[in-house]
Amino acid sequence: MIKFFLMVNKQGQTRLSRYYEHVDINKRTVLEAEVIKNCLSRTKDECSFVEYKDFKLVYRQYAALFIVVGIDQTENEMAVYELIHNFVEVLDKYFSRVSELDVSFSVSESHLL
Repeated sequence: MIKFFLMVNKQGQTRLSRYYEHVDINKRTVLEAEVIKNCLSRTKDECSFVEYKDFKLVYRQYAALFIVVGIDQTENEMAVYELIHNFVEVLDKYFSRVSELDVSFSVSESHLL
């Protein structure tokens, strides 16, 4: 099961977050900081799957954006890795070339509806 979905930039700033389980706001900040630090500190030669506390992190980098998905131990990492790629392809079709600005703008627009 997917626990959360994050999109962050290279500076570690969260641009999009979606939680599928209740997590207190204060705990979200700490969780995001630790998850981002774990993923951004890894080299491109290292695996995109990371064991973290009681779940796994699956991440992918696209230009200046990192997409990180937290999953439970029973989820298939490769399926989530492919899900991330499909998500980016949809964004790329919608925006023609996805950028951090596009993501920030679309998230702020969706909150207005």
